[in-house]
Amino acid sequence: MRQLITTSRSGPHIVSRSTTPRVLVQFWDDASSIPDDVQECLESWVPLAAAGFERTLLDDRSARLFIENHFSARNVRAFDRCSHPAMRADYFRLCFMLRFGGMYVDADDEYQGADVEPLIGNGQLWLQPLCYDIASDSMVDVASALADTAEAARIFYVNNNPLIAGPGHPVISAALERSTALLLAANRANRDLQSLTGPGNLTASLVSHAVLQARAGETQDFEFLTGWDAVAVSKWPLAYRADERNWRNWVRGDGEVDRA
Repeated sequence: MRQLITTSRSGPHIVSRSTTPRVLVQFWDDASSIPDDVQECLESWVPLAAAGFERTLLDDRSARLFIENHFSARNVRAFDRCSHPAMRADYFRLCFMLRFGGMYVDADDEYQGADVEPLIGNGQLWLQPLCYDIASDSMVDVASALADTAEAARIFYVNNNPLIAGPGHPVISAALERSTALLLAANRANRDLQSLTGPGNLTASLVSHAVLQARAGETQDFEFLTGWDAVAVSKWPLAYRADERNWRNWVRGDGEVDRA
């Protein structure tokens, strides 16, 4: 991933034949019971409606119906095996983006006001690169990490938030197929959200796609986002982050934690 991020900066990119629909799609597991602080995040995106965006929010019930209507029974079974709302959000976004495209943003992201027009001019896939430093157990700036020549135990990967693309992008297709196979093969007690449905799954799919493109001499059909924080930030703290609704607590098996 480090090499891919580095070489992508100067390499040529395909201008997609498809266009990115002016659709902002988000997910919360129960649309009838959205916490007030999360609702504030959702409403921060209202200004995009003035720019011609259709805003849509799906939940467990409507997302499952969407998958039933547009995908196979195998995909529905995979969705049903997602044991946590965050996993269902992960899986649903791949289905929606593959079928219709648009811009997927997590419900707890707060819009900061930057122009999104440069990201939707064509059907290009945009992904946000991230870097995790193992020694400090913290995220580090990607540009600084790339410039650092010292040996360091770091993990470069792509986030699955946001996802911006036209319909039918092969990376999204590969990520959905990979996640489906992993979910159907996994033990139901498996809580490896990152690998089953999240950024780990998307990163593996992206790298595989990039390797195949390079071997075939094809031009890269995706780009990496820089400066996404000017568009949106993940709001912290939010009440739900203090309990098992936060996937990080769930993955660790923390259960209910002290909210004080």
